[in-house]
Amino acid sequence: MMDFEQLLEGSAKEHGHLCPGQVIGVRMALLGLELIGLDNPKETRDIKKIIVYVEIDRCAADAISYVTGVRLGRRSLKFRDYGIMAATFINLETNMSFRILSTESSRKASDLYAPHIEEPHIRQLEAYKIMPLSELFEVTQVRVSLDDSDMPGPAGYKTCCKRCGIVIRDKKQVLVKGKVLCHACAGMAYYREIKSVTI
Repeated sequence: MMDFEQLLEGSAKEHGHLCPGQVIGVRMALLGLELIGLDNPKETRDIKKIIVYVEIDRCAADAISYVTGVRLGRRSLKFRDYGIMAATFINLETNMSFRILSTESSRKASDLYAPHIEEPHIRQLEAYKIMPLSELFEVTQVRVSLDDSDMPGPAGYKTCCKRCGIVIRDKKQVLVKGKVLCHACAGMAYYREIKSVTI
């Protein structure tokens, strides 16, 4: 595994900029991997042993993906839109799982670790690099119930929406009065249709 500074540099390059969230994400990923007993899954066969749930769509999520190698397309990165700077790291082989939460108190503590830096954004970035993990994060061992349809690997289970006929994969259908529907037909889509477009 590359050292922290190399990982931070690579993560920031891939993400597009260096920010406090990148520092938090890289440190969170390194701690998560240590807790679940994996060293460098992104460059070894251990990539098949890891799933990470991220709870926010911010900079730290990109850093976690960069360090661990988990990806949405591999089905090893799971996103839950909770708006919380937290991630859960799961070793599929040992069933060890830990949720790591970035503490709000670490923002204020950055004043203690980098008091010589006036600009708050830069002060946080530099402080998060050296702040003890115990001040930066809260860690909880957790159990995550994974369905076969959540596991990495080739597409498995599929069904069709009884209203529109679209194929729904990986048990992501919605049951409404015993009828299998897609999210759109169940009125739960994130979008609203305006019109069909001929291409």
